[in-house]
Amino acid sequence: MGKNRAPWRAVPVAFCALLAVSPARGDEAAIHAGRRAAMLEVIQAHAGAGYAAALAPAISPAVIAAMGRVARHEFVPEALRASAYEDRPLPIGYGQTISQPYIVALMTDLLEPARGDKVLEVGTGSGYQAAVLAELGLEVYSIEIVPELGAQAAARFGRLGYGAVSARVGDGYHGWPEQGPFDGIVVTAAAGHVPPPLVAQLKPGGRMVIPVGEPYRVQQLVLITKAKDGTLRTRQLLPVRFVPLTGRR
Repeated sequence: MGKNRAPWRAVPVAFCALLAVSPARGDEAAIHAGRRAAMLEVIQAHAGAGYAAALAPAISPAVIAAMGRVARHEFVPEALRASAYEDRPLPIGYGQTISQPYIVALMTDLLEPARGDKVLEVGTGSGYQAAVLAELGLEVYSIEIVPELGAQAAARFGRLGYGAVSARVGDGYHGWPEQGPFDGIVVTAAAGHVPPPLVAQLKPGGRMVIPVGEPYRVQQLVLITKAKDGTLRTRQLLPVRFVPLTGRR
């Protein structure tokens, strides 16, 4: 973890059809590709603006490219597909949301992932964050507490070819100890405090990104780094709003 980064540069993302499709399907694919490219431009603009620039001058090219490869419209309800690439959270049912694309990019980037890293995601939701992590060549373990969402996400991973993602239904507060420790942990729901089991499952040298604060209020996105000797460094980054982390404490 803590890898050196190459200087930022704009990365063109190519979208090409590998199979013949009907004109209607081809038009739909082109529309989604255009919206996805526009989403990437918005993410990079956010990263270079205002308080975001204090976190990092840009989202890494690898993360931008990974997000360009994920068909976000496949991870939202069909009625919301036209809005899939807008830079805002969207409801996915059961009181849960798919996160704003910029926040997904930022949280992924803050992990400083390297190919082959083992990463835990707490809060699978529709599976979008896990798919982005998988596109980076990571070994992903994802936990969802809502059984219906967990089943839908697992089926979606299979249909879209995300075999690198292992998903299960369970209480993410307790992590996935039998698969730990992890190089990175990303929590996509707000906790009132940082769960000790997750800290214990973070490798020395690892990084955790988690929103911390009261439910349904403004929380703080927090970056936790664990030194080689096990000591922790905590940094509050920016205000966010996430659905609450539920489960037994």
